[in-house]
Amino acid sequence: MTNLGLPDSIRACLFDLDGVLTRTAVVHAAAWKEMFDAYLRGRDGPGFRPFDPVAEYDAYVDGRPRADGVRTFLAARDIRLPEGTPDDPPGAETVNGLGNRKNELLLEKIRTDGVEAYDGSLRYLRAVREAGLYTAVVSSSANCRDILASVGIEDRFDVRIDGIVARERGLPGKPRPDTFLAAARELGVEAGESAVFEDALAGMDAGRSGHFGYVVGIDRTGQADALRAHGADAVVQDLRELLEDGAAQQARQVRQKQQVPGQEERP
Repeated sequence: MTNLGLPDSIRACLFDLDGVLTRTAVVHAAAWKEMFDAYLRGRDGPGFRPFDPVAEYDAYVDGRPRADGVRTFLAARDIRLPEGTPDDPPGAETVNGLGNRKNELLLEKIRTDGVEAYDGSLRYLRAVREAGLYTAVVSSSANCRDILASVGIEDRFDVRIDGIVARERGLPGKPRPDTFLAAARELGVEAGESAVFEDALAGMDAGRSGHFGYVVGIDRTGQADALRAHGADAVVQDLRELLEDGAAQQARQVRQKQQVPGQEERP
């Protein structure tokens, strides 16, 4: 799909939500920081080491299911908590309790500040649909459907695999590729015929280990090198760049076809 900046073999596009389609990654990071800092302050006192909403968010939390994010960050700090259950009250000193508190804070921030979609992503999504490719949203968020509806794009996806669906089906989250593979299967395409669009390092790992046909990293926070190291075939700051690259490539092909035989194309 030269006009989309993708290989011609791609039949489906699998999009992450937060940081790819919507401007919610920064809201997630703020909610994680508020939750973790409150917990660490209560545990360690005034001298606690705050949660880093950039480095630690990228390394341990971003893209992972909520409980996995809690567990992975705490393990990095040599902290072990009981798992608890998904019904634990927000803030309970369990993995699920802290995760539920984070979700409570996230919903408060979304209600207060609202949600916006990236214009470039909406343009790209529209172009993908017009080109006849299948689309899926693949997110670890249990709030995925509500967020899609809030920005008016719920009907632009043939398949939705989110945190609720993953829990119901017992699908492990990113960095495992299972949720993306489930989306491809539901669309009736092979992994090699699917492109993954992610901004999280865990999402890059999922794309690489799932042997998807093309993996696009969206660099919203200046981590282009890390995205490439974790498996991105291409890195852009905004999805509109793929449309621009595709249009430029298409124009070059048209010029080449119009050339007089034996005449070289001018740079």
